[in-house]
Amino acid sequence: MGSYAFRLNGAELEAHPAGVLWWPERCVLAVADMHLEKGSFYARSGVFLPPYDSHATVDRLTAVVAELAPARVIAMGDSFHDNEAESRLDRTAAERLAALTRKCEWVWLTGNHDPAPAECFTGNILDEWREGPLVFCHEPTHGRFGEVAGHLHPKIRVNTRGRSVGGRCFVTDGNQLVMPAFGALTGGLSAKDRDVRGLFREQPMALMIGPAKVHPVAV
Repeated sequence: MGSYAFRLNGAELEAHPAGVLWWPERCVLAVADMHLEKGSFYARSGVFLPPYDSHATVDRLTAVVAELAPARVIAMGDSFHDNEAESRLDRTAAERLAALTRKCEWVWLTGNHDPAPAECFTGNILDEWREGPLVFCHEPTHGRFGEVAGHLHPKIRVNTRGRSVGGRCFVTDGNQLVMPAFGALTGGLSAKDRDVRGLFREQPMALMIGPAKVHPVAV
């Protein structure tokens, strides 16, 4: 409920309001940039953030996996904020994440923050995953048909009813897609920034995530 259906290189997909991509035909769920243990990473250098980011992220992931019951989950890189993050992940959060990886086939894609994702969790570790007309990877490239990427954490801000509203978003031109960040402590780059818009062959559209619904927005 609240998802936005669209086509990407011929595949029928849904942008889910949880900030994940759902491919009903293949029963595939894709999630980008969880950045688990980002809070504890910054705490080591004296920048203290609320220490609950991993629990909040795992809570949201658990809920969407329960709702959609995917056959495969593709974690699209930067799942962990750094290569030591799994050692800082507390036991409860780690056990809950491990339980999720046992529910279905799990693919961990390498990211720039976690070029060697944690091997203590079930799943295959790959640089990219190709399936049908789509290719899933972490860092986007220019104009690659069927590409689903993360890394840039796109956000969008719009004016409506006399006020400014902003949020995470998907960005797509129907040929390729950049995913929003899923993690609880992730920043973002405007979808109007040239580093985002310049990736696409055609004029892109943002799919902005609202409280319960995904809304198409011009970029």
